[in-house]
Amino acid sequence: MTNRRDFLKTMAATGAATVAAPSILASCTSGNGGNAAEPSGSTLIVPKDNGLRITGTFLDEISHDIPHQNWGEKEWDRDFAYMKAIGIDTVIDIRCGYRKFITYPSPYLLKKGCYMPSVDLIDMFCRLAQKYGMKFYLGLYDSGVYWDTKDMSHEIEDNKFVIDEVWKMYGEKYESFGGWYLSTEISRSTIGAVDAFHAMGKQCKDVSGGLPVFISPWIDGKKAIMGTGLKVKDGVSVEDHEREWNQIFAGIHDVVDACAFQDGHIDYDELDAFFSVNKKLADRYGMQCWTNAETFDRDMPINFLPIKFDKLRMKLEAAKRCGYDKAITFEFSHFLSPQSVYAAAGNLYNRYKEYFNID
Repeated sequence: MTNRRDFLKTMAATGAATVAAPSILASCTSGNGGNAAEPSGSTLIVPKDNGLRITGTFLDEISHDIPHQNWGEKEWDRDFAYMKAIGIDTVIDIRCGYRKFITYPSPYLLKKGCYMPSVDLIDMFCRLAQKYGMKFYLGLYDSGVYWDTKDMSHEIEDNKFVIDEVWKMYGEKYESFGGWYLSTEISRSTIGAVDAFHAMGKQCKDVSGGLPVFISPWIDGKKAIMGTGLKVKDGVSVEDHEREWNQIFAGIHDVVDACAFQDGHIDYDELDAFFSVNKKLADRYGMQCWTNAETFDRDMPINFLPIKFDKLRMKLEAAKRCGYDKAITFEFSHFLSPQSVYAAAGNLYNRYKEYFNID
């Protein structure tokens, strides 16, 4: 290895080995044969339990920028137990399909040329959510066209069929099916966004008898534009963010119940300013104000590793100060789970439990 980036890549690739053998580690650090002493209590020097607890998480099994963990139902079952242990009550399939890869055997999407999945993940997620007393939200299909054209209108047509078939296959079968996620992400005024959100949100509500619908856009802040060649100062201002999202909320609030802005694209000293605006807008339009508390670190030279605990703590504390209704995360299984491919995720889980006084 020749530089820090190579070192980080090597550590990320080998980190799972540490997580895979907790019993071996325990035997080396406890009992008469161990030399390491167990710590006596918490060493945190900040007030504990002072943030908004994470009670929801995305489930990312159709991804294009984080590794697949190749879990079967046994591993997923264990992960749901870990989630339940820290108070998670809501799980959200981030998208039921992305381009040609899909999470369930969709009659419509298979005819369109999508690949047959080896496991029906939607059925599994609904069953596990039911087992652990959670609500499952279904993320809609993402054709990928939006990312190429920046025009959301194309997403409406495919999802007309997906929404109907998903509801018939799972919504009518499982009590855990609790809502919908409009998976196309935007940051600012986007071609066709209001019409697409409204059309898809209305259909979701109509077919399911009014189950809740939410979105999770990003704030077009300093960290959002760092990779575009623009200068850091070109991040959106608080005033422009408020003006643009006031217009968007005005057009969708009757069919979208909650908005969970991603919290990773602004700096930590900007959290209160943007969070306050988000809460004010949500209250104005009778929407729930959630935060998508990202548990991966956007400040590192490699994408994407579990976040430093203090960064997550500051974001959750800001959400509580600003009166947010709920915190969800992207995403528990990779970045917060004790069985993640990243060893640091298990450490973050322990620090989170320590901070929130969770046994």
